[in-house]
Amino acid sequence: MTNWAGNITFRAERVDRPSSLEELRGLVARSGKVRVLGSGHSFNHIADSPGALVSLDGLPPEIDVDSAAAAVRVAASVRYGELGRRLHEKGYALPNLASLPHISVAGSCATGTHGSGDGNGGLATSVRAIEMVTAGGDLVTLSRDADGDRFGGAVVSLGALGAVVALTLDLLPAFDVRQRVYEGLPAEVLDDRFDAVMSAAYSVSLFTDWRTSRVNQVWVKERLTPASRSEGTTASAGLDESEAGGGFFGAAPADGPRHPVPGVSPVHCTTQMGTPGPWFERLPHFRPDFTPSSGEELQSEYMVPRRHAAEAFRALGAIGDRIAPVLQISEIRSIAADDLWLSPSQGRDTVAFHFTWVKDPAAVTPVLTAIEERLAPYGARPHWGKIFTLPPDVLRSRYERMDDFAALARHHDPRGVFANDYVERYVFGRE
Repeated sequence: MTNWAGNITFRAERVDRPSSLEELRGLVARSGKVRVLGSGHSFNHIADSPGALVSLDGLPPEIDVDSAAAAVRVAASVRYGELGRRLHEKGYALPNLASLPHISVAGSCATGTHGSGDGNGGLATSVRAIEMVTAGGDLVTLSRDADGDRFGGAVVSLGALGAVVALTLDLLPAFDVRQRVYEGLPAEVLDDRFDAVMSAAYSVSLFTDWRTSRVNQVWVKERLTPASRSEGTTASAGLDESEAGGGFFGAAPADGPRHPVPGVSPVHCTTQMGTPGPWFERLPHFRPDFTPSSGEELQSEYMVPRRHAAEAFRALGAIGDRIAPVLQISEIRSIAADDLWLSPSQGRDTVAFHFTWVKDPAAVTPVLTAIEERLAPYGARPHWGKIFTLPPDVLRSRYERMDDFAALARHHDPRGVFANDYVERYVFGRE
């Protein structure tokens, strides 16, 4: 059994698929080592287990909206694509989504996965409450209101506290978004106008192959207000439409739909060309009704403080000749600061440098090391679920609350039932 990309073969002795909460509780209580497997969209050994892997796909896929509380209780295995559709039907929305809507809610939050936008925190910042089965088989509920600061340690948990069975998320009123793509952004614009570019709309993504002095594509997602839908304006006052042909900081409007990877058909991408649509059909880059097969790719992502973003871009550009030969495409996005202990955006507004690589670990690994050396002055934090080469002690040093999290993990899981090799190395510092 492998992960989504096929680069990790799980070492677990067995895979259990309980069909009820009681069955899950008994299974966990009897097990020596357990890890919960989400949608498998991770690229390292974070989900692996020397004992049992547990899939929660057999539990009821509950989605219960509480209109009075503006919240939704959602089963851990539910994917964001289905959740978004159901919420929109009831007039609600989440503030943001990742680029791929096929990933599970619980797995995405547990690894600090994010969407995009200066004012938008990672997906886990919407979590109001967590229900999980702990090592003894007990069902425990943690909440923002009841658990205070400790709740900030429980949301991005790396699966180390227990088997999360449901999350309660904050909701917003449903809204529409329209998406435009621009091509050929001059890289020098980012030297002194980086903030203006990234704040020009609700969500802005830069795609580059690091081969030239221009950013290949800019994907601009504008949140629409009721007035803007009727008047043709947007809620994004920073959008630069003053250039001839409606350009964007020197980039030209694309003359048709685009895929982020050059030469790939855009048929599976979300609707572009400025056509308005529901938030859940525009905020991701890929359509909810497209189910991806195993990907011929590897992924890495490094989060740096927003104040260093332009410097980091230049530092990576200086090794573009090493990055480009093993790269499919790179994406740059912004994320608002949060207070979740192991979130890559904890305590700082953040810019993420994402890399989709060719599926060749031997060729990619030395490039990762070169990238990490270039980003070291900025304290870059790698995505927990993607590939990186940082030593465990270096990674731990970049999280101020790592010792607090390790103590929280020991409190909820004193026997280390949910601690695999990955958690032992990167949380507890045991080789």
